[in-house]
Formats: sequence, structure tokens, C-alpha cells
Amino acid sequence: MPEPLTKIERRIYNYLVDYLKENTYQPSIREIGKRFGIKSTKTVSEHLQALADKGHIERDASRSRGVRIVGMNLFPAVLSVPLYGKIAAGTPALMRDNVRDSFELDRKLVTSADGFLLEVKGDSMIHAGIDDGDLVVVEPVADDEVRNGEIVAARIDGESAIKRYFANDGKIILEPANPDYPPILVHEHDDFTVLGRVTGLFRKFAREAALTHA
Repeated sequence: MPEPLTKIERRIYNYLVDYLKENTYQPSIREIGKRFGIKSTKTVSEHLQALADKGHIERDASRSRGVRIVGMNLFPAVLSVPLYGKIAAGTPALMRDNVRDSFELDRKLVTSADGFLLEVKGDSMIHAGIDDGDLVVVEPVADDEVRNGEIVAARIDGESAIKRYFANDGKIILEPANPDYPPILVHEHDDFTVLGRVTGLFRKFAREAALTHA
């Protein structure tokens, strides 16, 4: 649960909420300072950081309007989906500190509020249409709901893996979609967990490649 706020922090927080509802974007640090008679932008930044530390907002200190109010969504048809740059060993595997970016996606594309994105590394799934650099959509699923042959995102020994999942006779095999790569047999002592089912992907085409094949 977020920590309680001081009087000035509460006033700034309420101002952020009201401003966002009216303008659909956040006020700048200078606008906040002007509103509350705070001459120092550093002091305003410290108040915003306190709100972030207490769990009420998320902020990008490199941007003047880099503030997102936690739990507030003015566009219910859109979901903010995090892109994780790293998978943590142990539990939890997905930590907020490892979020590299976030994307606003239509809920028709990502149905789970706990969905997230991972960037594909390598070409081990190329014959399943998943290329190096693609962003795959992963939606959490209970272990007993994963079906053989489904493409999943998994953590194995602290690394993420996008593979087809097979479980037979108590053995779990992660199978690539490229004959150049061997299947991965998961052993009992491995740090392994299924992060979720892959339900879609996004691919950015390089302009040069598009022009070459036009």
C-alpha cells in the first residue's frame, strides 16, 4: 500500500490528477512550481520523487512531463504494457526495476491486465514467424493451463526463453522452431518457471529494408 503523503505532497498529487483529467497530459515541473509558489525546480522534483518513492506516481526524471499516476487510466480501452529488459532470478521473476519501456496497447490485443512484452533475442523461433528483435506479447497463465505445443515465455537459469512447451512423463522440454538449435530439457535443479503464454508480437520494419523490397 502506498505510504501516506505530507500536506504539500497531497496538494501536488491532487493537482496532477485534476490537470491530467483536464488536459490528458501532465504539467511540467515549472508549471507545478508556479501553481504552488515554489521557485526552485529542484524542490518540485524532490516532491515528485517523494510521490514516486511512496508508490503514488511513476516518473521519468529526464522528461519535464514524465509522470504517470499509478492506478489511473483515462482511456479504459487502452492498457499500459511494460517491456521487461531483464528477467530476475528467483521470485518474482518480473521486477519493476527491470522495466525498460512501456507501450499503450488496445485491450483487444492484450486482454490480460498483467500482460507484458519481451524482446526476442536470436533466431531460434524463426520458423514460427518470430524473429530477432520482435516484441512478443506474453499473458500469464497457470502452469496446469499450458498445453503441449504452445509457445511460452519462460525463465530458465535467470534468462528468458521463447520456445514451444512440451511436458511428457514428468519431463519438460522447450523446443525451438529452428533445426539449428537443440531442444532444452528442463532438469529438476534448474531455475525454471513459465512466465506466460505468447499471444502476439509486434515487429518494427527498418525503412531501408522496406525500400529495398518495394
